[in-house]
Parts: sequence; structure tokens; C-alpha cells
Amino acid sequence: MNHFFEFFSSFLRDFLRVSDLRMPSHQKSGTENSAFRSLPAGIPTEKKPWRDALITFFLLILATALSLLYFEISKNSANVALLYILALILIARGTDGYFWGIFSSLIGVICVNFLFTYPYMALNFTLAGYPVTFLGMLAISFITSASTTYTKRQMQMLAERERLLVEAEKEKMRANLLRAISHDLRTPLTSIIGSGSSYLESGALLDESQKNELVRQIYEDSNWLLNMVENLLSVTRIQDGATNVNKSYESVEEVVAEAVLRLKKRLPDASIKVHVPDELIMLPMDAILIEQVLINLLENAVLHSKSQLPISCYVEKENNSVIFHVRDYGIGIPTERLQTIFDGTPYTGNTSADSSRGMGIGLSICKTIISAHKGSIDVSPCEQGTDFYFSLPDSAQ
Repeated sequence: MNHFFEFFSSFLRDFLRVSDLRMPSHQKSGTENSAFRSLPAGIPTEKKPWRDALITFFLLILATALSLLYFEISKNSANVALLYILALILIARGTDGYFWGIFSSLIGVICVNFLFTYPYMALNFTLAGYPVTFLGMLAISFITSASTTYTKRQMQMLAERERLLVEAEKEKMRANLLRAISHDLRTPLTSIIGSGSSYLESGALLDESQKNELVRQIYEDSNWLLNMVENLLSVTRIQDGATNVNKSYESVEEVVAEAVLRLKKRLPDASIKVHVPDELIMLPMDAILIEQVLINLLENAVLHSKSQLPISCYVEKENNSVIFHVRDYGIGIPTERLQTIFDGTPYTGNTSADSSRGMGIGLSICKTIISAHKGSIDVSPCEQGTDFYFSLPDSAQ
């Protein structure tokens, strides 16, 4: 009994909320408006009465026709009510609000009495025992209609909440990306402006080596900015803000080889050891984006590990995924930095701005790309150095 009252109170609250949605805005008080704001805004509230009416009358006519056919064949009206209850469930499922389900309940009970209960083709609620049957069938119809409509609205609310969570995650990712861009662009731009200003204002007082040093700084910072632009352009390949990518089956070995080759053009002195399984592994991915992830991780390992030992890049297959590793043998990363390293949050520790420049935005973009592939990315501190790794599912999702 307690469960029934809990359901009925939930149904009543939802019914009143739907009624409030139908009420014109000028008739609602401020208190009422605030009371009903818990309903997610994305749930469709636009009513289509003609569509609902057509669905209702079509299913009632169909149920009546099937009931007449069944009654003509079997001469038994015992199961006729089941056809109307089935139609009632479909009506409650396919229409908006509670009105059409309750309306169909009344029509169904009347049709059973008028067409399939003696005396036929006449309404008669005075037969012995029939009022109880009538009320029972009406109650069952009401509860079925209300519970079906209530369940449908709950599913809509859950779907909308899921959509809002996805949108919130997208906004958080965009905010982190913008924060990382504003932080990481400031240092190279300031350096370029400062070097250019010194060259223009004091060029006559500088010797040749000092001029070359200023030009070299401008060149290096410009190259770094070009690399950042490539990172940002790679994100534009992701549709709808990190929800979909254009995937095709690509060879893992070829993707890794192309990433290393592109990095070598930028950093010719980089020492990288590559190991991939002997078997041919084909993965659904956007090859250009995954190459960009590998380039970002490899470049970070080369520039920030402060080690002369070669960087290890290797691939391993586990269960239903393939894992890519980029392992360096350098100074490692502070433990407090590991928790937010993929968020794009600028690090304010003791390391110099130049030594950690670009890690925030590069790793934030890596996470965005891997998330769009329905994969995961993480980092693990080692006894010497750090291991960055990401996994991709080996089947299209």
C-alpha cells in the first residue's frame, strides 16, 4: 500500500508540473515559476494536439476493429478488454501529457460496455456486478495510462540530464583549452616582441653574435607558435566539440612511424626507440589526430624530460583495446601536477615558465582527441622518468 501511495504522489506531482507547463506564462506567479524550475529545460513542451488526436483515434478504431473481428470469430468477449488496454499503452506512449491516456481509458470502457456486453449496442451499467467490473477496468486503465506516461517523462528527463552533463563536460573542456591558450601564448609572444624591439631599437649597438641570438630566439618562438596552431587546427577536425571523429581503419605501425617522422623533421636530434607488435593491428581512428597526440607526447618527452637517454615509444594489445606508450627517463613530473596535467591548467610550481611551456595546452588537446575516440589517456610516474599512455578500442564505437 505504501508503494501505491508513493507512486500516486509522484504521479500527482508530475501531473501538476505538466499542467503548469500548459498554463500561459502571464497566469503564473513568481513563486509557482520557481517551484517548477526543476524540470530540465530541454524536455520538449510544445504540444501537438492534432497529432495526438490522430494517434488516439487511429489506435482506438484499430482496437475496436480487432475486437469486433475476435468477437465475431470466438463469440467470447473475455479478452476484448486486453486489446483496448494494449491500445491504451500505445496511446500513452505516443502522445504528450496525461489527457489522451485518460480519455482513451473512458472510451475503452464505454466501447466494451456498448459493443461487447449484453445487451449489445446499448449502454447498461445497472447489471448485477457490472459496476464493480466497470470501476475495476476504469481504475486499471487509469493506472496503466498514468504509469506509462510517467515512465516516458522520466526517461525524457534522464536523457535530458545526460545531455546536460555532456554539454557541461564540453564547456569545461573549452574553458580549460582557452585558459591554457591564454597562458601558453603569452610567453612566446612577449619574447618575440621583446627580441624584435631590441633588434630594431639597438641594432646598431649590437655585434653580429648578439643579433644572431635575437633572431634565433624569434625563430624558435615562431616555430613553437606554429606547432601550437597545428594543435589547435587538429581540434577543429573534431565535430560537435569532442563527440565525434571521422574514423577509418588504419595500421598502427604506419601511424606511429608517420608521427616519429614528422617529429624528426621538427627536432632532428631527438632520439626515439620504437617498438610495435609483429602482427598487423588495424584500428578505427582518425590517423591525423592520433599522429598529433603521439607528436605532442613525444615532443614533451624530448623537451621537458631533461635526459639524454632515448625516448621509448611502444604499442601493446590488451583485451579489446590497443595501448600506446611514450616513456622518458628524465626528471619526472611533480606528484601534485599529475592530478591536473590533462586539464590545461597552467602549472605554478617551481619550474620555469619556459621549461613547462606548451605542456598544458598540448596535453589538454591530447585528452580531447582521445575522448573523441572513446578512449582514455593517463600518466604514470616511474622510478626514473614518466610514462604517458593512451588506449583506443579495437572496434568501431
